[in-house]
Amino acid sequence: MSIDKLVVAKFGGTSLANSDALTFSAKIILNDASRRVVVVSAAAGVTNLLVELTTVTDDEQRFKLLKDIAAIQYKILDALHRPNDVAAAIDGLLSRIAVLSERLLIDSTKALKDELLACGELCSSQLFAATLRELGVNAISFDVRQILRTDSHFGRAEPQIDMIAQLAQLHLAPLFDKQVVVTQGFIGSDDHGMTTTLGRGGSDYSAALLAEALGANAVEIWTDVAGIYTTDPRLAANAKPLAEISFNEAAEMATFGAKVLHPATILPAVRRGIEVFVGSSREPERGGTWIRNRIDNPPLYRAIAVRRDQTLLNLHSLQMLHARGFLAETFATLARHKISVDLITTSEVNVALTLDKTGSDSSGEGLLSDHLLTELAQHCRVQVEQGLALVAIVGNRIATTPGVCKLVFEVLENINVRMVCQGASPHNLCVLVAEADVPQLVATLHQRLFDAA
Repeated sequence: MSIDKLVVAKFGGTSLANSDALTFSAKIILNDASRRVVVVSAAAGVTNLLVELTTVTDDEQRFKLLKDIAAIQYKILDALHRPNDVAAAIDGLLSRIAVLSERLLIDSTKALKDELLACGELCSSQLFAATLRELGVNAISFDVRQILRTDSHFGRAEPQIDMIAQLAQLHLAPLFDKQVVVTQGFIGSDDHGMTTTLGRGGSDYSAALLAEALGANAVEIWTDVAGIYTTDPRLAANAKPLAEISFNEAAEMATFGAKVLHPATILPAVRRGIEVFVGSSREPERGGTWIRNRIDNPPLYRAIAVRRDQTLLNLHSLQMLHARGFLAETFATLARHKISVDLITTSEVNVALTLDKTGSDSSGEGLLSDHLLTELAQHCRVQVEQGLALVAIVGNRIATTPGVCKLVFEVLENINVRMVCQGASPHNLCVLVAEADVPQLVATLHQRLFDAA
């Protein structure tokens, strides 16, 4: 079979939650011969159980979690009538989970945790490939750790782009010419063959990395919603589906909290100009959203994104007054603690900044550790505010269009705003408010920006 077009299709956990969901997803592959590489997440709920399994301290709790994980896999396996090869593979993976969880009671290392967490995706790939075969599709399960090479930063590994491209062409490209290849998202391996993970939500990223390495025409992200909306429909009843958006718009939306797409997914797609589609595996006939490099006549306002659970640091020091080096010292301190800064505003003797959880690598003490606060307090007074949310208006030409701020500030008239950031990008205007104010703010903003359009 000659492949003129290659599509990498990724299915999220809700699209693999049970036998029915797997069948819906498998029919999407069946209906388009260009979908030759499939990337899967763990079945819905499995990753949460595995994460919990890495934190247990006694066998009673551990055995309960092992039973719950096995129940999800065996229910799907029973619907497939337990083919011998798949049953053996699932039994082996469940046994491996049990062994790793026991070892973690004694030696809780990040490397062991990554190997344990990877088992959810490894189970899903076996079950999805079996579902495809039951529908008459020639499909195999392929271990992505053979090709998705990363560094050894367990828990948040960085992919090695050039090596992934070489290995994908060598080991994966020859396979999908004759069969559909089902592989895993979220996981990889380092130069020593140790299992690594890309961080929570990394399956989207995996799909884009493989698409880049294989020179695919498109990446499809199949989830439980029919595309990307102007905002979360739970916050605005009249939220509208978007037929297409640009890479820049999608990157802003993902960065500022739109949960349909993992922020890193856009990067490999931009590098190779690969179009990205987001749609519902339950209702593929409804279409979805295409993310493209270029959109003709993009609107001023595209969407409203929300990122909750934000932390604001307010740093006060008279050392800043007509002095140099305060910001450099502050950012160096944050960098040593592997904390990424998101938004920042300054005055003569104050710096206010929000912390980026996605880009940070916090320890078991959490994002704001006692060590970090103690170190910052050596050169400034530190005030911490939590329970905040970032509301981002995403669009085009926002920084150069008169009247944008007037409209937004009219909506903010009765809401306390802790921070405003605008001007660094033509694609967003951000305000930091109390989480309790989000429903009212988003609903009113959406009405003003989109309902009248």
